[in-house]
Amino acid sequence: MSKLGQDINLKVKGTKAVCPLGEVIGAKMIADNRIPVISCEGGCFRGEIARMAAHLVGKQEPFMRGCHGEMFTAPTSAMADWAKKAKKVIVIDGCFMRCHGRMLENIIGKENMINYDALKIYNKFNKYLNVMEYDAVSEEERKQLAQQVADKVLSDLVIRAKRNQNRGKTKEAKTKSR
Repeated sequence: MSKLGQDINLKVKGTKAVCPLGEVIGAKMIADNRIPVISCEGGCFRGEIARMAAHLVGKQEPFMRGCHGEMFTAPTSAMADWAKKAKKVIVIDGCFMRCHGRMLENIIGKENMINYDALKIYNKFNKYLNVMEYDAVSEEERKQLAQQVADKVLSDLVIRAKRNQNRGKTKEAKTKSR
């Protein structure tokens, strides 16, 4: 029987290889001050919706899709450097397991990321609770669900940005009044 809640260590064999495209994109995204978006890439329906939603979010300014594989396994790459230097990293996990979010916490710290559970956003009536195969749901419905997740993530990020702007204005006003 498994011990729930037990920390695990995942050893990844080092490599001298780098992704040439990842090096170019990572450096450009740092220079452009873009925010990385990564997602669950799990083999089930939940991961597929998260992946599709992340692509949609990544098309919007100031976001861009990042390569989680390189972020996780090539710590000296430009892609990993981007994740470490970004204001925040947006993680869209497929479900409550938060696999990518839990791994990324150890790389950049929980305070440097915003983690979403896609299933919680689109599965209000538990219709998709037991769906495993991504093609058990029509392509059109998958697209609609991914759009719903992307819209929710983007609206939440706008609210967070406004809240942070207001905090900045409040701090500025307090400093001026002293």
